[in-house]
Amino acid sequence: MTLFRPAARLAALILALAAPATAQEVTLRLHQFLPEQSFVPAHILTPWADGIEKASDGRIKIERYPSMQLGGKPTDLVDQVVDGVVDIVWTLPGYTPGRFPRTEVFELPFLVTDAEAASAAYWDLAQSQMKDTDFKDLHLLGAWVHGRGVIHSARPVRTLEDMAGLTLRAPSRTTTMLLETLGAVPVGMPVPAVPEALSKGVIDGALLPWEVSASLKVGELVHNHTEFPGKGIYVATFILAMNKDSYARLPDDLRAVIDAASGAAFSAEAGRLQQAEDIPARKAAEDLGNSIVTLSEDEATRWETAATPVTAAWIAEVAGAGIDGQALLDAARAAIAAHSH
Repeated sequence: MTLFRPAARLAALILALAAPATAQEVTLRLHQFLPEQSFVPAHILTPWADGIEKASDGRIKIERYPSMQLGGKPTDLVDQVVDGVVDIVWTLPGYTPGRFPRTEVFELPFLVTDAEAASAAYWDLAQSQMKDTDFKDLHLLGAWVHGRGVIHSARPVRTLEDMAGLTLRAPSRTTTMLLETLGAVPVGMPVPAVPEALSKGVIDGALLPWEVSASLKVGELVHNHTEFPGKGIYVATFILAMNKDSYARLPDDLRAVIDAASGAAFSAEAGRLQQAEDIPARKAAEDLGNSIVTLSEDEATRWETAATPVTAAWIAEVAGAGIDGQALLDAARAAIAAHSH
């Protein structure tokens, strides 16, 4: 095979030189906050970008910048893509509280059982109710949630009462409300800050899905994990979003390539993949000899009942922004049900 490589390269060069001069080539910069070997970059973002490059016959090149390599903090990503500093970002709407209020409906406690169904529902609502509101300044490429959230803590959490005074990382505004309601002390911070905060004792634990806890080595820093049967205590929402002008400048055929790789099916698959990665990540904690507590149905019901004021408070709060929170929650539940198998 080695003997034919120069010939293959020459053939490719000839084809490139023979291509029409009008065949526009585009370089897009993708910026995000996790190391490139982390699960989402490695298994969702990279295959997505590779697929677009291949489908465009190399006319689209997507440069990938992990770990905030282009500067700024994770909380700056939305402004970076809106302002055109970068072309594409992957981030959490929850990193900019109040900016994407409708996305918070999927982060309400004890709503999500299956990440694939919830991600498909999230995309549906993003198109029908958020495209011209929350996402009016962005071109949305994907919208999904991770698998059911877990409490990772230095001391065991076996009952609702064990939450009292526990300082925990909260990924979003809604989880901050939830932890306060359950008696814990929430500390908001992006994912990359969690390991250092745990190692220094700034926090006692964190709300995280199993999937990301493995790449952060959370199981080596705290040795107790509390999970819930059925519905998760929370999930966080993600977006893959593009600068509107960067998208609009593309010729029609290249926009079609990006459209085909993005959207509803991509969003649902991203949710499915993240949830599937929870399984080996959970086993890694088991292999460390950590304590994993799965609450009983009765105990989980106590938590769900205790969390109901969070949903009520959220509905009342978003009403102040002219949003019918109850109608949005009903729509989210219906869409999740419609996509559940």
